[in-house]
Amino acid sequence: IARSVRFINQGNSDLSILRALSMAIDFDHCNFDMLSLSGSWARERHVVRRAIVHGTQSIESRRGASGHAENPFIALMDKDANENRGEVYGFSLVYSGNFLASVDVDQYDTSRVVMGINPFDFSWKLESGEEFITPEVVMVYSNAGIGQMSRTYHRIYRNNLMKSKYKNIERPIVINNWEATYFNFNEEKIKEIAKQGSELGMEMMVLDDGWFGKRDSDNSSLGDWFVDKAKLPNGLHSLAEAVKSYGMKFGLWFEPEMISPNSDLYRAHPDWCLHVPDRHRSLGRNQLILDYSREDVREAILKMLTDILSSADISYVKWDMNRNMSEIGSALLEKSRQQETAHRYILGVYEVMDIITDRFPNVLFESCSGGGGRFDPGILYYMPQNWTSDDTDGVERLKIQHGTSLVYPTSAMTAHVSAVPNHQTGRVTSMDFRHHVAMSGNFGYELDVSKFNDDERAYIKKQVDLYKSIRKVIQFGDLYRLESPFEGNDTSLIYVSEDKKEAVVFLYRVLSIPNAPLGRTKLMGLNPSYNYKIDDETIISGDQLLSYGINAPEELSWGDYKSSMIILRAQ
Repeated sequence: IARSVRFINQGNSDLSILRALSMAIDFDHCNFDMLSLSGSWARERHVVRRAIVHGTQSIESRRGASGHAENPFIALMDKDANENRGEVYGFSLVYSGNFLASVDVDQYDTSRVVMGINPFDFSWKLESGEEFITPEVVMVYSNAGIGQMSRTYHRIYRNNLMKSKYKNIERPIVINNWEATYFNFNEEKIKEIAKQGSELGMEMMVLDDGWFGKRDSDNSSLGDWFVDKAKLPNGLHSLAEAVKSYGMKFGLWFEPEMISPNSDLYRAHPDWCLHVPDRHRSLGRNQLILDYSREDVREAILKMLTDILSSADISYVKWDMNRNMSEIGSALLEKSRQQETAHRYILGVYEVMDIITDRFPNVLFESCSGGGGRFDPGILYYMPQNWTSDDTDGVERLKIQHGTSLVYPTSAMTAHVSAVPNHQTGRVTSMDFRHHVAMSGNFGYELDVSKFNDDERAYIKKQVDLYKSIRKVIQFGDLYRLESPFEGNDTSLIYVSEDKKEAVVFLYRVLSIPNAPLGRTKLMGLNPSYNYKIDDETIISGDQLLSYGINAPEELSWGDYKSSMIILRAQ
């Protein structure tokens, strides 16, 4: 069920809307646990479960975006509900700005859930004859636990929300240069990464931050969307054609909502950023936020993006947004409308995304916001996948991807293999572990492939070929979470094709256990009447795999950060 509210001013005088939530629903008891997805940058969407109590419990964002700290989703569930049993009520807001999700329990033990735009720093002047529509809340009921709720959300958002032509098309294996080079690259280095990546079977070379203006660090040039000829003397067209000649497609990073004080655009239009007159303009990552509530700003950015995307054969765009709002004001809005700025900003972002994705329907757009800081259904409408987190460490990604999967389909989650020691945690994990974690999403790489020796190159080519053979079932199959990284040392999950004839199981153990007891994992989602061949060897009935399960693989028995992948095919 989708709920929203439409306010229509049919009177003769102006109205001020101070609170515009999208839904409210009452329950006649309070015997629930509340589920939410909390975290921070590099630790997004960790699962938090708590009992609801008398009074108010809520999650929210006041930062101008849905945010790293809380995702615009909550669920109420039976006290004994788990992945596979119990009643669960899910609430997911299709919005990318400030939000509030609240549960109130009164003196009679009844519960009320409300969700919508955060009333904090919000008002909307509604003139006579005008209307205001709130964003939708998608409500899902499950009588078979959290897992059934998740699979319902996955189908709804993949089939009924995303507008992209790629929503049900297998996603390419990407090689991104960011952690390989950061800002320190030139044309030859990008060509080298692309050429060697293509030899290993990778399909898309994505050029990340640093290709424009005078962008040699994060302190300049956002808004100057023209090619840095010092790094790319022959321009984007020549680079894209070179990448294509290797048998790959070419993608590009943008951060079109931001402006650097040290940029030609800011020097020409210092009033184009969000700001309050006579107040200090606080920087985040050395940048300010463009005022997307302004039509002139939106038109200027659309022209810059259109010019760049028309200048070369660009097949993929990574759209980033690396800071949240402060000094939230607009130079063009009257005093009585200043508290409309944050919402008008989001509406402006949606308008630009809508226009640019319509102009370039063959481009695969990926959203990013300092990683997963704006991973929400509002963005997924325009862009069918999201950079799940800036944290590429395999151990951390187990929790991040598990939490994300509660609401969002695997096809929306991008996951890359990166170098070790990991750039966010310093942790050293094996190639197998990193690959198996990244394969449970839209698989790719974020490292310098030119540094690999022959054995490492052969290994990666084998893994790339393997992922291509199972990509469809992982990206579009039904996901069943078997063991949670929030509940123990082991994590496991299984992807099952719609016809239940193919499945892929991933098992992970973070820390080694000496003289460990025998482990066994019951599988889910299979057809009990089928017989399944496991890794082209043993044949076991679906009934046995569901009721008895599989023994812990030998690979998990020795050493930290171990993993195993098992492929099942019905005979």
